[in-house]
Amino acid sequence: MKKLKYFAGIALLASLVVVAASQISSSPRTETVQFKSGDDTISGFLALPSSGGRHPGIVAIHEWWGLNDWVKDEAVKLSDQGYVVLAVDLYRGKVATDPNTAHELMRGMPQDRAIRDLQSAYNYLADRKDVNASKIGSIGWCMGGGLSLQLAIHEPKLAACFVNYGALTTDNADIQKISAPILGNFGAEDRGITPADVHAFEKAAKDDGKSIDAKIYDGAGHGFENPVNKDAYRPDATADAWSRITAFYAKTLK
Repeated sequence: MKKLKYFAGIALLASLVVVAASQISSSPRTETVQFKSGDDTISGFLALPSSGGRHPGIVAIHEWWGLNDWVKDEAVKLSDQGYVVLAVDLYRGKVATDPNTAHELMRGMPQDRAIRDLQSAYNYLADRKDVNASKIGSIGWCMGGGLSLQLAIHEPKLAACFVNYGALTTDNADIQKISAPILGNFGAEDRGITPADVHAFEKAAKDDGKSIDAKIYDGAGHGFENPVNKDAYRPDATADAWSRITAFYAKTLK
C-alpha cells in the first residue's frame, strides 16, 4: 500500500512538472532589440508567439508616457494572439510618470524622427525570417495612435492601421497616401480628439474610398483603455475595444 502511494505521488509530481513546463513553453518570448533608424541605433520591446514559423507583425506605438510596462503588456497580449510585436522606444529610454514630464518628452520628440523610427521598425519586422512581410500592421494609443495613422500615411505597404484615441487628419494629400484599412476607438468625452474630429476624419477617408471603421464610446474620455489612468479607465469599453482589435487583425493580417 505504501509503495502504491509512493508511486502515485511520483506520478502526480511528474504530471505537475509537465504542466508547468508546457505553460512556460507556451508563454510568449520577449526581448529588447536594437535596430538602425537613420544614423541612430534605437531599441524596442519585442514579443514573440510561442509557436514557430512565420507570423504577421505589428508595430506597437506607446502613449506620451513612453515605453512603459503597460505598453509592453499590450505587446505580449498581442503576441499571444499569434503576432510578432515590436513596441518601439521613441523616447530613447526615457519614461514619464507624471503629465508634465510626459508633455515635455512629447514636445521634445521631433515628428519626422518619430516617423523615421516607425518606418525603421516596420523594416526591422519585414526583414525577420519569422515575419510575413506582407502582413504587418500598426497600433498606437494616445500620441501613439496619431503616429499609427502617420505610419499608414508614410508606409504604403502597411497592411492594417489601428488608432486608439490618436490625432487624426482631414488633409486630402495625406489621406490619399493611405493604403491600409483603418480601425479606431475613441471616447465621446475626449476633449483632445473630439467626436467632431472623428466624424470629420471618417467622412474625409470615406470620400476618398478608404476603409475606415471608427467607434466612439459613450461615457469614455481620453486614455480609457489604460487601467493606470484610474479616473479615465473604462473596463467595459476597454473589453469591447480589445475585441475589435483582435477581430480587426484576424481579418486583415491572418
